[in-house]
Amino acid sequence: MALRFYQLAVDAHDLPAQARFWCAVLDWRVLYKDEHEIVIGADETALPGICFLPVPDGKAVKNRLHIDLTPDDQAAEVERVIGLGARRADVGQTSEATWVVLTDPDTPDYPF
Repeated sequence: MALRFYQLAVDAHDLPAQARFWCAVLDWRVLYKDEHEIVIGADETALPGICFLPVPDGKAVKNRLHIDLTPDDQAAEVERVIGLGARRADVGQTSEATWVVLTDPDTPDYPF
């Protein structure tokens, strides 16, 4: 294959907090850090990673991209991730939905 998914770039206000949150959620670690970016991943050879980049402005519209995760025990993982700082979000899902929408700590109004 000529292309591989290398990393997902995420705009954020508090890069260290976002990196800590996502490392805890995914059991990843910080791979690179400077004042302009923090890259996290499972390890240096595992792709893709997530790169957090600073932005001064706030969000004005809904995300066009979100991260879907698949846990072994959905109820337990939802509570664990909420304990890490995520919040439940209502995007119009019904009570029959088999999925849960959460926001990360940096973007409380929009889901990940």
